[in-house]
Amino acid sequence: MEILEEGKGQLVGWHDPDENRDWIRRNKSRELIDKRMSLREAVSRFVHDGDFLAMGGFGHIRVSMAAIYEIIRQRKRGLTMAGKTAVHDSDLLIAAGCVDRIEVAYAFGHELRGLSPASRRVVEAGGCRVVAETSNAGYQWRFLAAMMGIPFMPSRNLLGTDTLKRSSAKVARDPWSGKPICLLPACYPDVSFIHVPRCDSFGDSQIDGTIIEDFELARAARRVVITTEEIVPEDRIRAEPWRTAIPFYLVDAVVEAPFGVHPCQMPLLYYFDEDHIRRWLTQSRTPEGAAEYFEEFVFGAEDFEAYLEKIGGRDRLEHLRRVELLQPLE
Repeated sequence: MEILEEGKGQLVGWHDPDENRDWIRRNKSRELIDKRMSLREAVSRFVHDGDFLAMGGFGHIRVSMAAIYEIIRQRKRGLTMAGKTAVHDSDLLIAAGCVDRIEVAYAFGHELRGLSPASRRVVEAGGCRVVAETSNAGYQWRFLAAMMGIPFMPSRNLLGTDTLKRSSAKVARDPWSGKPICLLPACYPDVSFIHVPRCDSFGDSQIDGTIIEDFELARAARRVVITTEEIVPEDRIRAEPWRTAIPFYLVDAVVEAPFGVHPCQMPLLYYFDEDHIRRWLTQSRTPEGAAEYFEEFVFGAEDFEAYLEKIGGRDRLEHLRRVELLQPLE
């Protein structure tokens, strides 16, 4: 294959597809076993210093913030993050010193809320390196290649852009048309946390609304931890099998975490906690403010349930639920 151009970005998350298939055979069971455990145990067992981490959801939508707080609480270090649609999750992990490398599709901003003062400050000071760039679609296709068990996904995405120059992709000559084609390398995260509305104790998970790229991500990641609003009986899942986006045999752990997306949005269940997001963005303008936030809401809370009490408890959460139900359907 004739290679015409190569990006200068560092290749992260890649494995030989045959080696990965062998790893899956040796480490993943297809038995129907109860995978319920605490979030503390799931993070302790499946997140290791130096791992490559990818979170499910999109931006501030359906992101497992319960897992983010627990990773920070356990002081994991040296993580590399897939900044595929990273916003609140990557901002906190970088600010807390957990993530020191990131491949960026979108990061360092909170969308309409403005830039991310904490993680931008850490990157500019050299505490976290942007090792490569890609696009949101580029990440989804990297996961798709991994899901399919192939080393790369051909695409016209990135061609002719500076993003390509900073990516880990290569440009080859298409053997049929003779034109340039971009080759996006497969991506196999070491661990991924995906939050869903409901699943059973085995890990069969249903997602309401858009799945985004969690379908591909769950099939690309080596370890998959499901955090869920509720664990439901197996019969309820089997009654509507077409809604199961993530089957049990992909899942390593199931954690029941009601309101586990707070302060982000869980579509159809509860809305953004804009006051709390604003508090983080305000406090994190200085290193001292960020440290105070972590001391109060992470290290000062034994677990995620204690965190929810600190942000206002049942009254605040029910308010966010009512606000979500009032949002107009598009």
